[in-house]
Amino acid sequence: MDKAIGIDFGLKRTGISISDDLGIIATPLKTVDSVDLMDEIQQLVDKSQILTIIIGYPLNLNGRDTDITANVRLFKSAVEKRFSQCKVELYDERMTSKIAQQTLIQTVSKKKRKEKGRIDRLSATIILQDYLSANS
Repeated sequence: MDKAIGIDFGLKRTGISISDDLGIIATPLKTVDSVDLMDEIQQLVDKSQILTIIIGYPLNLNGRDTDITANVRLFKSAVEKRFSQCKVELYDERMTSKIAQQTLIQTVSKKKRKEKGRIDRLSATIILQDYLSANS
């Protein structure tokens, strides 16, 4: 598997995770303001030799679009155009925010849980790890 990044896209801020060189393990990387996201991806692609970009695909539990699903599709199109050398895929992210919240409750102090970007990074990591595990 190629080196990959996972993206939990949000209109205000976006969580990013990254895989190891073998594409086996995902780790949280950072949270960025969404207006800076394309430049951040460019830096990662250039510096870390990213070949795969996995974007969380938000759907309701019944499989229907959420209020941000259309934005994610537009974002995916923009990423595909700018990073044509990379494989870009949407990956079902249902329940990742809830899993991330539960993980934080169990592992992080109450004070640290209040940092909004922490959930975004952890959600991006869950999305990427699920993808890596399903495609290994």
